[in-house]
Amino acid sequence: MMRRSAPLRRYPRLPDRAGAERTPVNKPYNGIEATQLDGAAWQKSRHSNPSGNCVEIAGLPDGSIAIRNSRHPSGPALVYTRAEIAAFLLGAKDGEFDGFAG
Repeated sequence: MMRRSAPLRRYPRLPDRAGAERTPVNKPYNGIEATQLDGAAWQKSRHSNPSGNCVEIAGLPDGSIAIRNSRHPSGPALVYTRAEIAAFLLGAKDGEFDGFAG
């Protein structure tokens, strides 16, 4: 029988007024609702198509970078360090991901 481990919490949980737990918004984390990222100025590539099939990227006040699906602007955002984004962009420029574009 396989045991399930408890979910990993990246940031401390804080009680809200009703006593329920919430994650502090000033510490972005993967999966946070994009609308909860204070100070995010979302932008998408000028190469995006008009049907909305693209991703948007935003720099955050703490220096991290968030990415979201433009079709679901209030959906979850993935949060990366600048070093992680730089490595990804270098790989994209070198053609490492060309096979994913069809």
